[in-house]
Amino acid sequence: MSLVRLKIKGISYSQTQNGAYALILNEVDGDRKLPIVIGAFEAQSIAIALEKEIKPPRPLTHDLFKNFADRFEIIVKQVIIHKLVDGVFYSSIICERDKIEEIIDARTSDAIALALRFNAPIFTYKTILDKAGIFLKFSSKDKEKEESTESIMVDEILQEGETVEIDSGASDAYKELSLEELHQELDKAVTNEDYEKAAKLRDEISKRQR
Repeated sequence: MSLVRLKIKGISYSQTQNGAYALILNEVDGDRKLPIVIGAFEAQSIAIALEKEIKPPRPLTHDLFKNFADRFEIIVKQVIIHKLVDGVFYSSIICERDKIEEIIDARTSDAIALALRFNAPIFTYKTILDKAGIFLKFSSKDKEKEESTESIMVDEILQEGETVEIDSGASDAYKELSLEELHQELDKAVTNEDYEKAAKLRDEISKRQR
């Protein structure tokens, strides 16, 4: 079966359902997107790995795994999302030590959080993308339309009870802050280990700097 390489498009959170997040993966050589429901901790861990400017004062679990692997010269070569059963994705982490390759079963959210820290590629099988992928193609002028349509499509394919509303905007309170105040709030959020708030603040800062 042929493998398709994926990249992370972003993480979306639900304002109506506590602890519900959607990780959106995009095929590298195409326009289909693969949405995966993940937990709050994994969403924070992935967001921190994506946002290079957010540095936790203490290592998170996935950072600890990376430090452990580095110490014992274990390399994560790639992650493969290899199965989809009843809306649940199953993944494998391909590791190597002393030129011996091992395959480790993992939750997809954990596997991706580690792939980011090792700069390892993420793949899935074409059959899985054909089954669960969303095909969207818009011009740059239609970005808002794309996000709105993507939200509807994600809701349609996720299992009942796992609906996630795509919301990439910051809260009204953040919009009223100056850029300097946003940076100050970001520093406070990181110090307090409130990474969900830090990610939202970083989104608003990035939006202002475009």
